[in-house]
Amino acid sequence: MHKNDLIKKVAEDTGVSNRDAEAVVNAVFKNIEDTIAGGGKVVVTGFGTFERKTRKARKGRHPSSGAVIDIPEKHAASFSPGKLLKEKVEG
Repeated sequence: MHKNDLIKKVAEDTGVSNRDAEAVVNAVFKNIEDTIAGGGKVVVTGFGTFERKTRKARKGRHPSSGAVIDIPEKHAASFSPGKLLKEKVEG
């Protein structure tokens, strides 16, 4: 499912226009992005948790030359599914 499909489905399920559904979907995603970027986390009970995780700096190897390189610390977005979502996916 792509974002446009999600917007159409939300519009159908709620009985609002596609434009209003798009505004709501965009607002939800923007708030999740802003919260994660600020170092916070978003917990949607039963669905899952969105948060920013830090990957520590480490040593790695260049694939073609085999030379040791330093990989700097970086931040990544993370999603952990909640119990209800896990149960639904497992069947």
